[in-house]
Order: sequence, then C-alpha cells, then structure tokens
Amino acid sequence: MLRNPFISDRLTVWHLALGVALATLGVLVTWEAWQEIFVDYAWRDEEYSHIFIVPLVAAWMVWVRRMRFRFCRPSGTILGPLIVLAGWWMSWYGFHRQTTSFFHGGAVLVVIGCVVAALGKNALFRFFPAFLVLVFLVPVPGQIRQNIAVPLQTWTAQVSQAVLDVIGVDTELSGNALIINGQAVMIEEACNGMRMVFPLLLIGYAFSFALPLRQSVRVLIILFSPVVAIACNVVRTVPTIWLAGNARRIAPDSGEMLFRQFHDASGWVMLPVAFLMLLLLIRLLKWAMVPVQRYTLASQ
Repeated sequence: MLRNPFISDRLTVWHLALGVALATLGVLVTWEAWQEIFVDYAWRDEEYSHIFIVPLVAAWMVWVRRMRFRFCRPSGTILGPLIVLAGWWMSWYGFHRQTTSFFHGGAVLVVIGCVVAALGKNALFRFFPAFLVLVFLVPVPGQIRQNIAVPLQTWTAQVSQAVLDVIGVDTELSGNALIINGQAVMIEEACNGMRMVFPLLLIGYAFSFALPLRQSVRVLIILFSPVVAIACNVVRTVPTIWLAGNARRIAPDSGEMLFRQFHDASGWVMLPVAFLMLLLLIRLLKWAMVPVQRYTLASQ
C-alpha cells in the first residue's frame, strides 16, 4: 500500500515542492500587481530599486533558520486559504479604489497564503521574520516618501556642509543646495536620501533577525537604522558634492558622466558599509558588557 507523501508529522520535500508550486500559482494569478511592483517601480524608478533584494533577504532569513523545518508540522493549512482570501479582497479593493498599496500588498498576501496552505501554520510562525520582510516588496506611496525625504534632505545638506567645512572645502548652504566652485548642487539630485532609507532599514531588519539577539537589541538596531541611513548618506554625499563641483575641471569632456556613474555606484556601496556599522554597534554593546544574545553560539 502506497503512503501519501503529504501525510507526515514533519515537513518533507514534497511539502516544499507543493509550496513552491502554489506560490508560483499565486504570482501568476496576481501577475498584474507583481508586474507593477518589479517593472513599473523597481526597474524603472531607482527610488524603489531595493525591492530587488527583498526576495534574496527573505531567502537568506529562511536559510539561517533552516533547522526549524524539523520542528514544523504540516498542520493548520486551513489558515493558508484564509490568508489568500484576505489578500485577494485587499488586492481587489486596491484595484477598484485606486489604492496601489492595497493592490500590491494583497498580491503579496496571496502568495504568502499559498505557501502557508502547503506548509501549515507552524512554518508561518517559526519563519515569521522571513514572511514579514516581504512587506518591503510593497512600494511606499509617494506622499509618505515625501514626508520622509524633505526633512532627511535638509539634515543631509546641513551635516554635509559642516563636514565639507571641516575638511577645508569651501561651500555655501542655500536651502537644500550646496554651492561649490560657483555651482549649485541640489541634495536631492546629488544624493537623494530616500534611496538610502528603505534599503538600510531592510539591511537593519535582516541583520537583527539573522542573529540570535535579544528582542531589546533587535528593537535598538531597527531604531538605529535611520541614524545609520543618515550617516551613510552623508558619507556618500560629501564626495559626490565635491565631484559635482570639480568634475569638469578633472575631466572636461566626461565630467558629467563621471559624476553620474559615481552617484549611482556609491548608493550600492553604502549597503555593506551599513552592515559593518551595525556590526560595530554589536561590538560596542559587547564591549560595554551589555548582553546582546539570547544564548551563546557554539563557535564562541
């Protein structure tokens, strides 16, 4: 008598394969929303380019928790269809009411529900941080981005001008513009702070939940992430502004292209820099004898 491969006290390869198949089906059913997320937003607008790394972060967070699969029972799968229905309604509501965050968020919920329908509620709870990070797939509405960007650009301009003065570079601050060598460089053009905030929040979230840290330390890291974003933005902005004011003198024919290439590349360079800053924060907490981990790792 053949045994049903889906009847087991533990998750099996068959359950994982079914989860992948159902998740793929969920993406196909809500294809229009996913196309908007990855093509219209992430691909065409640099402000949302961090969306491309969200699936990688989610997969990495599952990988570091892979030992939990042995404790997951494929029970409570009825929760999956309920999540699918909730996501479908949210997406439908967002489509007909012109609320894009609901339209996209509903599509994400549909895929999550498909996975839970195959793996069960235990997988959702034990891998909840990996599921929660998928929230970053939903493009943030423009009004919310503006409310964050305006003060962030002001702070970046003021701090960058102070740093440039300290290192001996003459600049003048006029609103959100820094004037160097007679050329005004707008902060939103030279280094838009919003391009750093959400990727660095994503890095901070992944960093805090990838290590066996105390919940209080995780909250501290997430709250510290905006500070890291501003610091990284200043580190990126200072050389960018200097290059904007001297690019034509350095390379008369290709100065503008050199400035643009540096501007685009420096944003991605800041991600590992932010990761190192968070590591430094953990080191400082350990040095101050603050308990940061819930338990001691076997390698320590």
